[in-house]
Amino acid sequence: MSVEQTLKSSSPAESGPDTRTRLIEAAGEVFAEAGFNQATIRDICARAGANIAAVNYHFRDKETLYAETVAHAHRYSMEQYPMDGGVPASAPVERRIEGFIRSFLAKILDPNRPTWHGRIMSREMQEPTLSLDMIVETGVRPNFHYLCALIQEMGPHLNSVEVEGSGASIIGQILHYFHCRRVIGRLYRDRTDGFPYNLELLTGHITAFSLAAIRGLEENARARAGGGRPGGGR
Repeated sequence: MSVEQTLKSSSPAESGPDTRTRLIEAAGEVFAEAGFNQATIRDICARAGANIAAVNYHFRDKETLYAETVAHAHRYSMEQYPMDGGVPASAPVERRIEGFIRSFLAKILDPNRPTWHGRIMSREMQEPTLSLDMIVETGVRPNFHYLCALIQEMGPHLNSVEVEGSGASIIGQILHYFHCRRVIGRLYRDRTDGFPYNLELLTGHITAFSLAAIRGLEENARARAGGGRPGGGR
């Protein structure tokens, strides 16, 4: 008897979409905690309240379950936190950069986002699998190109190194509040003004800091192009 026949005859509910969702959520937690190599199907099924045959039915094997789990977290991020932050393309470029920063920060600060989403992505960065290529090509690269296009629009004289370096610096500022959150929590434990985890405060600070840097780089680039010094002197 096939796995599908076994499921349908012994436990029809195991082949339903609810079981698939439970398996993905449980797998996300286990993979985030243990990593792909140490995670076991038995532990995932125990947490999901499902049997091993359900994994075979829905995903075939651990590799496919992992890939689907990473893809699920990735889709959630793309849908819930669009790179434009809801700011229309007709808005000034400074507002669009702010929208990108706010959306990215909202993702890492959202208390309702399942915690395993960020943790499994962090593990994928440290212990990459084939899923990392999917993440880069469908999420990271388009987002980075979008941000770099905004920077180039604001600084038309900037070269590619300055544009991409500025983009990486903006993203680095944002990710600091995710990857260093345990240190930050201790460093600022006495603060009562919302820093460093107030979305609007952080958005305003990173935006102002980044826009000032881009303007400064653009001024230097214009001076280079004109053969003079920044500020118009010679």
